[in-house]
Amino acid sequence: MKQLALDIGLAPMPTLERFFPGPNAAALEHVLQSVHTSTSDAHSPVPTYLWGEPGSGKSHLLKAVREALREQGASVGWRDARSKYAPAFDERWTAVILDDVHLYSTSQQAVAFNWFINAMSPANGVPRWVLAAGNLPPSDLPLRADLRSRLGWGDVFQLHLLDETERHMVLRQEAAARGVTLGGDVVDYMLRRFSRDLGSLMQLLDKLDHHALRTQRAITIPLLKDMLDTE
Repeated sequence: MKQLALDIGLAPMPTLERFFPGPNAAALEHVLQSVHTSTSDAHSPVPTYLWGEPGSGKSHLLKAVREALREQGASVGWRDARSKYAPAFDERWTAVILDDVHLYSTSQQAVAFNWFINAMSPANGVPRWVLAAGNLPPSDLPLRADLRSRLGWGDVFQLHLLDETERHMVLRQEAAARGVTLGGDVVDYMLRRFSRDLGSLMQLLDKLDHHALRTQRAITIPLLKDMLDTE
């Protein structure tokens, strides 16, 4: 059965608490510990690189780290493949975060390399944490050699896709967090008919929740079909 793709806007802001670890518990624990210690003057950060298939949670973790650090009052340098503006390295940054590095253009690679070098050897002598992610392991990245080698310097974690049962659990838990009940039949329908990566599923759930509130109806398969009909 052909799966449907939806253009349904932005998902809720990712948080570390909302990341379902599944087979990626070691990576999550490492990230949590690094977030906790990154603002400490005594901390000597080690670069971290996450890689895995699309939908394995890389961007969720990176965005969640950015928000967690901001909540601590820290400023963060952020770069992804869609970033057009590239500010100079800022000594006030607590961390440098580089997402989708496998897609970086030549100019984006130059910025990433500059940020990496300045983060590890800043003018004020206080190293910053570098957190990066891509779809490939460091050695296979289609990047300039000096950037590719530095992304593999520190801790490297492969993120794995959640299995069917784990995706089912995530959808039910996310629904519960919104204060709604998501029946098993609705979850099964969503997993059969729509893109199975978690980013798309969370967007679908958010859209469905808003539609249920607007129509004052419980979330059911007929409601889901009704929502699609009104798109």
